[in-house]
Amino acid sequence: MNGAESLVRTLVHGGVDVCFANPGTSEMHFVAALDRVEGMRCVLGLFEGVVTGAADGYFRMKRTPASTLLHLGPGLANGLANLHNAKKASSGIVNIVGQHATYHIDYNAPLTSDIEGLARPMSSWVRTSPDAQSVARDGAAAIAAAKSAPPQIATLILPADTAWGEADGIADVPNDSQRPSYSPHAVEAAARVLRSGEPTLLLMTGGALTEHGLDLAARIAGKTGCKVMGQTYNPRMARGRGRYSIERIPYVIEAALPILKDFRHIVLVEANDPVAFFAYPNKPSLLKPEGCEVHRMTEGGENSVAALEALAGALGAKAQDAQPQKLVEIARPSGALTHASIAMAIAMAIPENAIVIDESITTGRGFFPPTAAAPPHDWLQNMGGSIGFSPPVAVGAAVACPDRKVICMVGDGSAMYTLQALWTQARENLDVTTVVFANRKYQILRGEFDGVGAGEPGQRAQDMLSLDRPNLDWVSLAKGMGVPARAVTSADELNKALDAGVAGSGPNLIEVQM
Repeated sequence: MNGAESLVRTLVHGGVDVCFANPGTSEMHFVAALDRVEGMRCVLGLFEGVVTGAADGYFRMKRTPASTLLHLGPGLANGLANLHNAKKASSGIVNIVGQHATYHIDYNAPLTSDIEGLARPMSSWVRTSPDAQSVARDGAAAIAAAKSAPPQIATLILPADTAWGEADGIADVPNDSQRPSYSPHAVEAAARVLRSGEPTLLLMTGGALTEHGLDLAARIAGKTGCKVMGQTYNPRMARGRGRYSIERIPYVIEAALPILKDFRHIVLVEANDPVAFFAYPNKPSLLKPEGCEVHRMTEGGENSVAALEALAGALGAKAQDAQPQKLVEIARPSGALTHASIAMAIAMAIPENAIVIDESITTGRGFFPPTAAAPPHDWLQNMGGSIGFSPPVAVGAAVACPDRKVICMVGDGSAMYTLQALWTQARENLDVTTVVFANRKYQILRGEFDGVGAGEPGQRAQDMLSLDRPNLDWVSLAKGMGVPARAVTSADELNKALDAGVAGSGPNLIEVQM
């Protein structure tokens, strides 16, 4: 058994049985080991950003890490943007990155780079295996790091001679570290705040946004009169009929400030202190009002559902305290494509138990109210802000949950970053309906241009914000990747396209021409 085979066997033995890969020369012994080891599903991505984004989506739905296989420093660098998003979402991933043979590095061949230096900003655990006998043990340590609480991105760098050298065998993964519970003192402090009767916001993300966590929050809100909200962006949120529907803090500062202005307290449940996404001239970075006190109940990775149960108990909040919610009435839209009609069409199309990947940015800001009335589903968002997030995450979610429909919503500018994900969806026959909102511009940047007070854009500035001359043809792009596609120009056509996409069992794409 060589080092590469010992690593593949250790990964499978440790419960990491999916590898999203874009290999090169240095990784060929790992690729060869895949032929000799049963139990590892390997999914090829044509760009490393697809590979790392897929691993993020896989973890968010499966709650166990996948591995990636990347080629040297440049391959890792190509995947860093979606590793950034994964890190912000606290997704556990095991990256395997090839390296030149240890004796070859000093010759400074063209692909030589500081791989550890590239890995560290996005990885909480980084190690280079020094020899073939160490590979399995290092792999087991990487798995343990990825599965820790909170989950981490672990990057194991595998020099080529450690992959082809003789190894001793597989290694056992250390016992999973016990998940941190929560601080009873923090819960009691939160209870005191909520008993005070002062205007209080319960701001939640992470594990608190499960169906049970939201149900507990509804009881607490009904008992105390506090407001419950989610962060602007969240890794995963249980949504739909029968689940407690909460608003998110708006992205736009002018919209967020009035919503938060009256709160005297904010209780954080894994969430961060509400801050603006960017700095803008003459606008605040902190969105909370002056004098508002912030109280942290749980950190990321702590057991927020257990903490909410304890908080509900301390407050005497029962199921009957939850107030009934009035949801938006949804119906099939007709006529022109508008943000409102698109939102209604999406809400009507979401099937029960669907997974919705949301990178719709400007078009999708109004999607939350109507989709709260759709059948129960999970909603995934871009935590890190690096675009090109949703098509790869849809790949990973579909691999993790092959029995669930995935709906991927993305703007045309964002989708161009990782359109190679469509090819992987076709090759693996993944059940993904991709909806591309084709407004032929970086619409969010047009708004940001105004937001930073840059003035009225001239022709050269407009050219940096538009996606015309030529227009992107998403139907042709998708078909070239092996994905059936159609364009729609009205709400009626969108309804029919969504119906067909949801009824099908493989990948398809809808270009919404706006």
